[in-house]
Amino acid sequence: MTRWRATRWRAPVQQEPSRGRRRRSWVRCRERWNTPEVNFGRPTRRRIGVALTAGLLLAACSGGSDDAGPEDPTTTTAATTTTVALDNDLRLNQIQVVGTHNSFHVAAPPEERALLEALAPGQVAERTYTHPSLTTQLDEEKVRQLELDVFADAKGGLYADPALRRQAGLPPLIDEIPELAEPGTKVLHEQDVDYHSVCPSLVSCLTELKKWSDANPDHVPVAVNIQFKDGPLIFAVPDQAKPEKWTTAAMDALDTEITSVFPAERIVTPDDVRGDRATLEEAVLDDGWPTLGESRGKVLFLMINAEPYRSLYLAGHPDLNGRVLFTNAAPGQPDAAYLGIDDPVANNEKIADLVAKNYVVRTRADEPDVEARTGETARRDAALASGAQWVSTDYPGPRGAKDQYGTDYLVELPGSVAARCNPVTAPDDCDDTTVEP
Repeated sequence: MTRWRATRWRAPVQQEPSRGRRRRSWVRCRERWNTPEVNFGRPTRRRIGVALTAGLLLAACSGGSDDAGPEDPTTTTAATTTTVALDNDLRLNQIQVVGTHNSFHVAAPPEERALLEALAPGQVAERTYTHPSLTTQLDEEKVRQLELDVFADAKGGLYADPALRRQAGLPPLIDEIPELAEPGTKVLHEQDVDYHSVCPSLVSCLTELKKWSDANPDHVPVAVNIQFKDGPLIFAVPDQAKPEKWTTAAMDALDTEITSVFPAERIVTPDDVRGDRATLEEAVLDDGWPTLGESRGKVLFLMINAEPYRSLYLAGHPDLNGRVLFTNAAPGQPDAAYLGIDDPVANNEKIADLVAKNYVVRTRADEPDVEARTGETARRDAALASGAQWVSTDYPGPRGAKDQYGTDYLVELPGSVAARCNPVTAPDDCDDTTVEP
């Protein structure tokens, strides 16, 4: 098991469909059968699913060789029937999707870029990526994970007059985006210098996502990564805005903003996953995640930050009771369920081990101005092969980096599907084309 995990990422992932899934499945099923993951505690619906899975694993492991087992001629069914079976059996953590890093980001205009380059040489190159609208990302680029950087703005107007824009002599931003004057969480990368966004507020971003979700009710769950920001700029910009500090009360307000757009039945929450278990981690490790059928048409929210934001969010809500976001918590913590691990090359085996235990992971296929400029794909291939459920990029297909850098670099799943069977956790008979038909 360890050996194939350590080497899988080196294989070019784009060379589907020959993934050798049957051989790896034999190793996986044999290991699962001999681990505590297969247990038969109280007869909840999820435990019944685990028990059925265990029976199938035992049957699968009882014959054949390490190389392959005989193909079952009865497995060919209509796509609809297969999708129904997937919905009943495949779980949220057994799929993989591509997402975008800083999904809101729009590069600054030339006037502002010139000022920033003079102020901090070399910094502009890392901020030149631009995403289209969230709807275009979801529709045309088949993105199923978004990332939003959020700034508290309880009174409104805190980020409505960026310093770099004033220095560049551009028209007042408030005239262009009156919404910035209103109270509520704002979405931008950095105050004053890198603030252009396809959706300026959290509510506007989520409203656009919900509109798309309403029109596409069978989509796999869309993950929204939230990064709390409240620090000073790393640049010596005069008259810069001083961000409002995130507090537990401000995070309460953020939860309220989320639920003002998405009703509870459209969100996969920590309470949903925990059920009647003592802790969220216990539920994840022993019961697993909701099925695909239970989570289609829904969203879930994940916290990118670790401390001190995790503790602020947990205050008054032990084990995330009543909270919307899943925290970024280390294994062994009661709220551990999701981890953000940026580097899939250095942490390939670690990611594979975590997802095999039922944790969910977000990793990054590239860094701005690195892989896209050179066309190097080793990190991308490592990310896709690691088993991370969400692979984040600045260059999703079919857009990629061709227009910006002239390279063929892009990140998409084999077959250009919106979601596929997870290469580490999905069962052997999972069909990529039916995960999101």
